[in-house]
This record gives sequence, structure tokens and C-alpha cells, in this order.
Amino acid sequence: MRAIVCEEAGKLAWREDLEEPVLEAGAALVRIRRIGICGTDLHAYQGNQPFFSYPRVLGHELAGVIEAVGDNEAGLRQGDQVSIVPYMHCGQCSACISGKTNCCRNMKVFGVHIDGGMRETVSVPVGHLIKTDGLTLDQSAMLEPLAIGAHAIRRSGLTAGGTVLVIGAGPIGLGVMALARYAGAKVIAMDVNEERLTFCRTWARVEHTLHALQQPKEQLAVITGGESAGIVIDATGNAASMTGAFDLVGHGGTLVYVGLVKSDITFHDPQFHSREMTLMGSRNATREDFDFVLQAISAGYIDIERYITHRAAFGDMISQFDSWLKPESKVIKAVVEID
Repeated sequence: MRAIVCEEAGKLAWREDLEEPVLEAGAALVRIRRIGICGTDLHAYQGNQPFFSYPRVLGHELAGVIEAVGDNEAGLRQGDQVSIVPYMHCGQCSACISGKTNCCRNMKVFGVHIDGGMRETVSVPVGHLIKTDGLTLDQSAMLEPLAIGAHAIRRSGLTAGGTVLVIGAGPIGLGVMALARYAGAKVIAMDVNEERLTFCRTWARVEHTLHALQQPKEQLAVITGGESAGIVIDATGNAASMTGAFDLVGHGGTLVYVGLVKSDITFHDPQFHSREMTLMGSRNATREDFDFVLQAISAGYIDIERYITHRAAFGDMISQFDSWLKPESKVIKAVVEID
């Protein structure tokens, strides 16, 4: 079986000798057709991804077609197009029992803790497959990164008519913005890149944008009538931004970190207490979040064609991967296609 393996930081290798997976009870064999490239993949390649070991087959933003499956309660059949929920939870720890399978104590994420989908065929538990007939393969592969944003929104408690400041216009932040708008909220986008801020307005339909290096606190006060933001979601994965986000949260407000950084974050406790702030982490997503994204895409609300800016055939990916790391390439989302 053909595959691409991240053998160590900075080294991707083409392989043609991986063993084919065997069909097991309760699982399905899925022929991978699309692989989205995530920040996790880029960070793993650069050697700064937490919870990671080498060698590893990357890839957890996946769409494919079922090649083989036994009888199952979900009614999945050979030939069904599916998206994969890549968070393999144990179902037995306290987090799983309470319904928070996204932060399972024994979590094994495809492409991070265990080998992922940057190969021709994978074995996946049936409960981690979502039938996506009616969606394109591209749309199916994008359920996962967008579900990350959907989970952050749900964690924050944002409701229709509410306002949220989203910091970071990368693929996750953009997903937060678009889905918050779909949920009926008002969105303020913040980034350091004017071109990305324009994309926030045209693609995610945000009402206001802030440049992060041009007195954002003062800009925010003008937009909100003198107030700070009631809900702030930081999707940068940048320690300086995540620290600075505390200054933008209003009294009684909530700050959600959906971006992950391999670093310590500190804050001034009197500021934290005087505002009675709520600080939250948002990790992965649940089936409920995937279903919400599926609904939004099926309704035609999210333009996946514009979200995906770069493509490569499976055999050409290694030669293009380094270029996707460069800011001048202007990658929002890159996708690998397998015939």
C-alpha cells in the first residue's frame, strides 16, 4: 500500500510497502480520496507539535469511500462516501462517560497518536464514520477542521444575536467565524494580515475586522460602543496573541483558546478576577459538532471551493509540502487528492 510517512521532523518519505489493513468486527475499510493538510501536520513536520512521536503517517482531515464493512447499526454499506471522525476515544474514562469524548483521557487521534490517513486505505470503527452522500469529497474532508470551530463556538455559549471576537484568520479561525455567522451571531475578526481580513469579510461574512497591530483594543471599543468583547475565541496558536487576548475580554466575559501552542501562557490575576472572566480550552470536536457543520455545508452556507486554496496529487505532495509552509504561498487550506 502506498503511503507518506513523516519519519522525523523535516522529513517526509514515500512508501509503497505498508501492509494493507484487515477488516475487523465493528470497523470498515475506507479507501481514502481526500486529505486536508492541517496545522497539526505542519507543526509535526516542523517538530513543534505537542503529543507527537515519530515516525508517523499524518492526516486526519479525511474523506473516502467504504470498500468493505460488516453488518452495522448505522446502515453503512460498501460504496458509501464518508468523512472520518478521527478522535479515537476509549469510552470508559470520566470524560467519555460524561459525553466529552473529544477530551478523552486516553485519546488516540488519527495522524497524531496513531497512524493517520495519508495512505490509500484505513480501518476505522464504524461509529467514527459519517455518511456524506450529497456532499463532494472536498466538502466531506473539510467537516473535521470546521468541526473544531463548531466545538469552540458551542463551548463559548455563543447564541444567536450575540457578538464574538475571533482572533486569527487561519483555517480554524475562519471556520469559527463562518459557523458563528451561520448560528446567527455577530462576528468581529482580528488578524495581522489585511488580505486575510478581506477574506473574512467576503467569505465568512463578518461584520467588522480589526488589525491586530493597530491598537485593537481601541478599535474594538469603537465597534462595541466602549465595551470589550463578551466572548473572545483565539485561534492563533500564538503565545503572544493568546496572552494579549485577556485585554480584549469584557467584564463577565469568556475567553476560549481553540489554538494550541507548545508553551506556557500567563496572565495577571487581578485583571482576571476583577472581570470574573471564564477561561476555556477547546479541544477536538464531538459528533454533534460534525453534524452542525454537515448541516451548514448541506445548506450551501459555506463555500468550500474558496476555502481550499491549494491542491496536490498524492504522488506530488512531498515536493509541494515545503512551499505550503511559506507565508508567500498564501495557503488557507491545502488538500491532497488520491485517485
